Amino acid sequence: MSSSVADDRAPALPPVVDAGQCQAARDDLLREEKELTRALDRLAARRRRLPMVPFDASYELEGPDGTRSLLDLFEGCRQLAVYQFMDVGPDAFCPGCTQFTDNVAALDRLADAGVSWATVSDMPLEQMQRYWAERGWGVPFYSSRSTSFSADCGAGGGFLLSLFLRDGADVYRTYATTQRGVDRLPFHYNVLDLAAYGRQQDWEESPDGWPQQPTYG
Repeated sequence: MSSSVADDRAPALPPVVDAGQCQAARDDLLREEKELTRALDRLAARRRRLPMVPFDASYELEGPDGTRSLLDLFEGCRQLAVYQFMDVGPDAFCPGCTQFTDNVAALDRLADAGVSWATVSDMPLEQMQRYWAERGWGVPFYSSRSTSFSADCGAGGGFLLSLFLRDGADVYRTYATTQRGVDRLPFHYNVLDLAAYGRQQDWEESPDGWPQQPTYG
């Protein structure tokens, strides 16, 4: 065997079985997957029934085209999703927020369903503009640096996803989540969770020998 082929061997492998055994194991897991899907459907139904809280719509957020209020960010839609991108200092950018924003797409589909999207950060607008250009992002962005918006949302110095609903000029917050609640949304994580090696991150419970590395390594 050539050295190049040997070097390409997998570090560890799932058990190898015949097709019947593989299908039986898959069917067994499928039953649990369906139970989880139904549980997630029940959670989503409860989420749609959560109460909401009035929220100030007059925050002045700085965007590339000038100052916008929170109400303006709805762009005529009934609902608004706001991702708060961490501010970790001049010329520094949160790798997790960067990875998340890399995955934000199909905003036209959201708009078709009446949901607008905005990414907000306490970073200075100029810093955001440079980073958006460097990353090639088309995601709408605004700086909340001179406001208490992030603090009032409860983001503190972290990241947060909030959902808002508009009734005329009145704005309400209907939902917010962070940590693993945001972590479950990116496309690539959802695909990796289906792959044999998973996300290959060191917090995952995986068989011995599975490739793993620090989450933000």
